[in-house]
Amino acid sequence: MTFLAHLADRVLNRPLLITPEKAQVILSVLANRIGVNTPSADRFEGSRYSTDENGEVTRLQPYKLRSDGVAIISIVGTLVNRGAYIGASSGVVSYEGIKHQLKHAASNAAVKAVIVDIQTPGGEAIGAFETAEQVRFLAREKRTIAVVNGMAASAGYAIASGATEIVTTETGVSGSIGVVLLHADYSRFLANEGIDPTLIFAGAHKVDGNPFEPLSDGVREDLQAEVEAIYEGFLATVEQGRGRRLTREMARATEARTFIGTAAVSAGLADRLGTFETVLESLSASLPSARSGRNPSQTRRSLTMSENAGAPAAETQAGIPQADHERAVDAARMDGEKAGAVAERERLSAVLGADGVKGDGKRMTAALELAAKSPGMSSKEVAAFVTANVASAMETKPDASLESRASDADPLGQHAPSTGKQESGLSRLVTRRVKKMTA
Repeated sequence: MTFLAHLADRVLNRPLLITPEKAQVILSVLANRIGVNTPSADRFEGSRYSTDENGEVTRLQPYKLRSDGVAIISIVGTLVNRGAYIGASSGVVSYEGIKHQLKHAASNAAVKAVIVDIQTPGGEAIGAFETAEQVRFLAREKRTIAVVNGMAASAGYAIASGATEIVTTETGVSGSIGVVLLHADYSRFLANEGIDPTLIFAGAHKVDGNPFEPLSDGVREDLQAEVEAIYEGFLATVEQGRGRRLTREMARATEARTFIGTAAVSAGLADRLGTFETVLESLSASLPSARSGRNPSQTRRSLTMSENAGAPAAETQAGIPQADHERAVDAARMDGEKAGAVAERERLSAVLGADGVKGDGKRMTAALELAAKSPGMSSKEVAAFVTANVASAMETKPDASLESRASDADPLGQHAPSTGKQESGLSRLVTRRVKKMTA
């Protein structure tokens, strides 16, 4: 009974960023016995344990981390502000715990990208916008994809809005951008039971919204003003995260509706369809460590151990002079940088030559900008996003300056490997963009 009293205190007479259906369930049963173990999609992926090259456990992490550097933060359940609720097993998740995971992932050098796996109807308003701000910070540091893996509604959508990209499953539910405050009036029930509560208080508004009497007009107006203030904060949070993809007015126009799958993409609430598995696969493939087959952190840790083992200053443990070793390392690094520049040039060329983008000056410009800002996206992903979200300008001639501005010499100069083919002006423009990006 003490537990139910705690729950009632959390959900009654305070604004909630939660779906109305969920609020009704909580009111009718005073809360679905929160100890249900709801599994999350990441239970088969990654590990919470960090290990060294010998397989020894070095520390416990607050989220799952795969060997390729993809961290998975799972948000499953009803959201509350405080409490040590991190996983799905408790049935509730705290903003406090989520923010801890997000901050840890942002500062962890082993984390290269993050998936925020979301299945929640929302929860308390207090703490939701601060958590969304932490997601935005993480997204500025590392590519962060929110997956609507079931539901990202209300406060859950506020959190998702801060991600680099939102991917929804075909049946995923997104939205409910609104605020609800639930007041329960037990006065008639108490009267029928012969109970006459007496409130003794100081301060005219001390007992506003109490459940033992109907709401007065003045109290109702005050509570409505509180709801409206939080609603405006919700709209601002969404706009800060989504930008032109879902502005404040676009979010307001949804009137707190929810959208499923492709409807969410069309309304600007999500960027594309996908699943947890496909997002994980594409994200993993885009990471440098996945392409090279080595984990940079493992190589770095190995060299540090050699140094700590007392290797001579002038000679490595393999008998190679230290100076030669350092020159070889520098040469390998330069080769890697040149190879990366060439790969990026090929990626941008593929973007500009994609169906729906090629020959369309407006889309070509947008595709170049998106590719530069999102290096983790493949050429197909960039082209698909641009063709779905940027209006075609085929009736307008392609931007001729894309070719004319590319008349300068190859900025990579003699360092660019020869392909045996003469580069076009457009290819040289792509090369120039690569140099600017890597400068």
